[in-house]
Amino acid sequence: MKTVISLALLVVMPLAVSAADRPDPLVKRHLDSKKTPYEVDKDNDFAITVDLGEGRTQQVFVISDTNEVDSLRVREIWSIGYRADTGETIPERVANRLLEQSHLAILGSWVKQKGGHGVYVIKVPANASADDLDSAIDTAAGSADKMESEFTGDKDEF
Repeated sequence: MKTVISLALLVVMPLAVSAADRPDPLVKRHLDSKKTPYEVDKDNDFAITVDLGEGRTQQVFVISDTNEVDSLRVREIWSIGYRADTGETIPERVANRLLEQSHLAILGSWVKQKGGHGVYVIKVPANASADDLDSAIDTAAGSADKMESEFTGDKDEF
């Protein structure tokens, strides 16, 4: 039984961590149709800098890889709003604040990623329309920047 599980993990794990072999053409088409400026990063994800006004910007990533749950394909949209000063551990007060914001959010939630990053993540259908993708990008940018501003004041790192 252990051998079967180990073999299954060897097959599935590379799929879960692999980067897209090319930028998703649907995302490219949608961003181009909205005239949204972007760069493609080394993982073939779309990096977008959203101008929030008042001198603030927020970087958002539209991930080219998608995930499946049964017949539903899902794409993630990420924006960093917090980075811990002390490595991997997000302080309790910050983690609790991010959880409070997750509860209030209509679309998306906060997650902890490597390096002690608090990241706002929105999951949309992989075939979301250009308008829906645009709304999700703006929502991720606004939500992440709100927390960044709350935790760092005038600093605009992300």
